[in-house]
Amino acid sequence: MQITAAVLRAADGPYALEQVDLAEPLADEVLVRIVAAGMCHTDVLPRGEVTFSPPPIITGHEGAGVVEAVGADVTGIAVGDHVVLSFDSCGTCEACAAGNPAHCETFLMRNLLGRRLDFTTGVTDAAGAEVASRWFGQSSFATHAMATARNVVVVDKELPLEKLGPLGCGIQTGAGSVLVALDVQPGKTIVVFGAGAVGLAAIMAAKVADAATIIAVDLHQHRLDLALELGATHAIDGSGDDVVAQIHALTGGGAHYAIDTTGVPAVMTNALAGLRLGGVAGFVGIQVGDLVLDGAALIGKTAIGILEGNTDPHTFIPRMLELWQAGQFPFDRLIEEFPLAEINEAEQASLSGRVIKPVLRP
Repeated sequence: MQITAAVLRAADGPYALEQVDLAEPLADEVLVRIVAAGMCHTDVLPRGEVTFSPPPIITGHEGAGVVEAVGADVTGIAVGDHVVLSFDSCGTCEACAAGNPAHCETFLMRNLLGRRLDFTTGVTDAAGAEVASRWFGQSSFATHAMATARNVVVVDKELPLEKLGPLGCGIQTGAGSVLVALDVQPGKTIVVFGAGAVGLAAIMAAKVADAATIIAVDLHQHRLDLALELGATHAIDGSGDDVVAQIHALTGGGAHYAIDTTGVPAVMTNALAGLRLGGVAGFVGIQVGDLVLDGAALIGKTAIGILEGNTDPHTFIPRMLELWQAGQFPFDRLIEEFPLAEINEAEQASLSGRVIKPVLRP
């Protein structure tokens, strides 16, 4: 079938809407008409000098939509179902079998390659050339996306699909980092570095977890103000040279937990330095440089890398929706909608920090 997709043709170029041909679903695949797709900072990875997924590529990995066709081997998903698309996993390796698909042995190839494991892609352009179309198992910056049964989560048809896409990655990562990966306990203290979509989701989840002190650190005042509205008890301007001292003062000697969502090495070292002995720091996202630690940085402390919040989307996305419906997790306050045709404006709004979570509507 012919679909409209936002195709990135060059690492330093804009997206362009193109008419492309999408092949029929394979036996384990699900065709989804996209209603909305969140934009995440991970979507800029194909722009990097070193990338698993060079252009031409269709990105987008926070899709939500309606199932239009299913492959012969797909069970539990039917035409007409409303779904949220998340990351892909194999379902059979040791990690998947243990309920932790975020650590799937083939995670990187399934999600960052932009193609199937056999390097095929189901999309060709007007000239008949291949376009990578399996970014995080979906490539949802398009009118339609081809996913697999593993990364499709069926949701209640009464829910507003146009709001649900960000649950598939960014919001899930932030909330899961608190509620699953770190398992933040009631009455404890936590500091979150970066008040973007992931960080603000972590702050909302920390409030759900009943943390006593929740500190947001960011460079943008409007994000710090929103963090305070969404559950943070304190806000710190990250541009100061006394960030760690402020954290220690607010937590009585250091936080029990810290989450870094920036990937900036200097911020990551502050996250560790802001902990008390016995504290745990979770590092989320792609690091933007070498992390160099002094000999005392990890004494009595733990640092872990977190991928997708260490969650299983099939159980965690419904959990987030239950919290949202109960008024405890207002993730929709982070969203600003853009037409798919304005994808380049949405990308710039996200990268500049003006918009926390752009959502594209085909």
